Amino acid sequence: MTKVLTDARSIRIKGRSFLAVMLTPDLPIDDWLTRLDDLAARSAGFFLGRPVVLDLSDLQIDRPQLKDLIAELAKRNVSIMGIEGARPSILGAGMPPALKGGRSASDIEVQPNEPADSAAKPAATETRRVTTTQSIVIREPVRSGQSVIFPEGDVTIVGSVASGAEVIAGGSVHIYGALRGRAMAGSIGNASARIFCRKLEAELVAIDGIYKMAEDMAPNLRGQAVQLWLEEDAIMAEKLI
Repeated sequence: MTKVLTDARSIRIKGRSFLAVMLTPDLPIDDWLTRLDDLAARSAGFFLGRPVVLDLSDLQIDRPQLKDLIAELAKRNVSIMGIEGARPSILGAGMPPALKGGRSASDIEVQPNEPADSAAKPAATETRRVTTTQSIVIREPVRSGQSVIFPEGDVTIVGSVASGAEVIAGGSVHIYGALRGRAMAGSIGNASARIFCRKLEAELVAIDGIYKMAEDMAPNLRGQAVQLWLEEDAIMAEKLI
């Protein structure tokens, strides 16, 4: 029986972009998974609730290997929202969709800050409409559980970034306080981005997809004012005078 349309309202369909983490596995997969486990163990919640895209552009694997890889990531609670750079022949039913042409979003929503006197409450994310600018300034600390995401350019934090918080910028990250959480600069492909902080106690720093844990850095940098930058595939660091 054909249903009669009685509701004249149209269906709204809009495009929307989200910032996703790009994972680029390499061979042998078992070794790569071991390194991924190490990252996850030292930065709890790094992948929790975060959209992830698999970049297979330079990975020569077949369909069974891809299925195994997706299954291994699922065991680690890594949710794959799409696959980029894969040969069509290795994709199949039940797999995440093929993606291409990923780019940064023009509008970013960050969840709202809680009042300064509510530190004991669970942290909420800030809701803020970001206009088309090359930089933003956050004039307050970033508390545990909060994320500041700005793919369009630089982020400046006038305050500290707590453990469990993160700042993700398409450009450089400037923190006029202690960096105890995660800072990721050049998140959409900017190898010239840098991270500056008044006091380095980070869980993780990353520039253009290359990451490093604070405990992997020279001990004499801990607690110091530091700048970090990328040279080829290595994150360099030095004290700020």
